[in-house]
Amino acid sequence: MNKVMSNRLSIAIYVLPALLLVTILVFIPLILSAYYGLMKWDGIGAMEFIGLENYINGIKDEKFWNSAYHSFLLAIFSTLSLAVYLTVSLILASKIKGSDLFRKIYLIPMLLSSVAIAQLWIKVYNPSNGILNAILMNLGVKNPPAWLADPSLVLLAIFIPILWQYAGFYILIYYAALKNIPESLIEAAKIDGATPTQIALKIKLPLIKEVVVVTVVLAIVGSLKYFDLIYVMTGGGPNGASEVMASYMYKLAFSSYDFGYGSAIGFLLLVITLIVTFIIRKITATDEQVEY
Repeated sequence: MNKVMSNRLSIAIYVLPALLLVTILVFIPLILSAYYGLMKWDGIGAMEFIGLENYINGIKDEKFWNSAYHSFLLAIFSTLSLAVYLTVSLILASKIKGSDLFRKIYLIPMLLSSVAIAQLWIKVYNPSNGILNAILMNLGVKNPPAWLADPSLVLLAIFIPILWQYAGFYILIYYAALKNIPESLIEAAKIDGATPTQIALKIKLPLIKEVVVVTVVLAIVGSLKYFDLIYVMTGGGPNGASEVMASYMYKLAFSSYDFGYGSAIGFLLLVITLIVTFIIRKITATDEQVEY
């Protein structure tokens, strides 16, 4: 095996299929997106080269920056929600009664499509016969809000199902990392008189720090390019109050038929995501490695 891996031709043969796949599915679309951003094009007729005009207009576009603001709000909410997911994982990993059943329940949202989840929560938020407003009316609220039609509430109303949708994914990651910690370390801490809170904060969290950093990156990057559930639930409305960068790009390209400008917005979205990812990795970078 060592002989094979030391042969450059053998390495190239092993790497080539994956490299071709990544090139076709990732790099070529990125290059084409950047290229189309230089054009005035409706997606059907002839292209007209206009240089950096689309990119300059994108940087000046107030609607784009409003959608970027909403995407960053979602990223902040997603990052803060990781603390809740981590807490749930710590509780489940402590072998409490009923944890086996709960581990099956929290995975249910992962099995549903985004469209199904969106339709479910549209019914929950229905102002006339939705379960949420029915509960509020029973509690004495005479005029419960129209959640998806109120510009001041629509973002919160959308963020909740998004965070619910991905709860199982992050809890599963944290739970797997926690279960990988040697039981001997936990037992030794208990013998020394450590409380469950001290064990969680002083032993478990430092040992899964790298996993937490990875989930932070995943949550932020995923939020910046999030699209499907928001588009199904509100289409970016009302009046752009729930518009995010990805949905704004989609509307430009496939509703307004401005593929050139839509491609430029898509490339700007990529640049913003890469910059944010780089900053996060720099902030969370550490040379310290915990071994056990």
